[in-house]
Amino acid sequence: MEMMMNMEIIPNWHPLLVHFTIGLLSISVLMYLAGFIFKKPHLLLIGRWNLWIGAFLTIGTILAGLDAYNSVAHDALSHAAMTDHKKWALPTGGVFILLALWSLWKHRGAKTVHPVFVLIMVLAAISLAITGYKGAEVVYRHGAGVMRMPMVMGDGGHSSHVHGAHGHGETKHEDTAPPEEHDHTNHPH
Repeated sequence: MEMMMNMEIIPNWHPLLVHFTIGLLSISVLMYLAGFIFKKPHLLLIGRWNLWIGAFLTIGTILAGLDAYNSVAHDALSHAAMTDHKKWALPTGGVFILLALWSLWKHRGAKTVHPVFVLIMVLAAISLAITGYKGAEVVYRHGAGVMRMPMVMGDGGHSSHVHGAHGHGETKHEDTAPPEEHDHTNHPH
């Protein structure tokens, strides 16, 4: 319970909710597609429930994402990446919410699903994958919302260790402090 009250490590709820949203909606698409192809009503039922729960969580994910967009400290490059992610996330989330409403209206208890519905689900899944990738870029390429590792003081200068695809075990030494970041926390969006 203490973790739920102490959100210091997580700047907002978006990182927590987004994984459930992506997982549930992805499973929904797979179940709808498999249920349609193999004519298995029980797979459609699983798809519907994942879609309904995923769409409900999408509302919270989008609201938390908008909060993050307006409150997480970031520089100009990460702001552009966040804006690009937002431009994909809002319509993608909207499509899944509309699909959930369509499913509630037309598919409750249905043993089949219309091919157009399945096609839109597949296209929405592609958009969801792109949106997720762009969100990952915000965090992993631009470091938005991520606590920085402390600088290790060595022989009078700052040093940091680089571990990546091209830098396993490689040490990068810097004699100057890192460039100053621009905080756009209060930047109008």
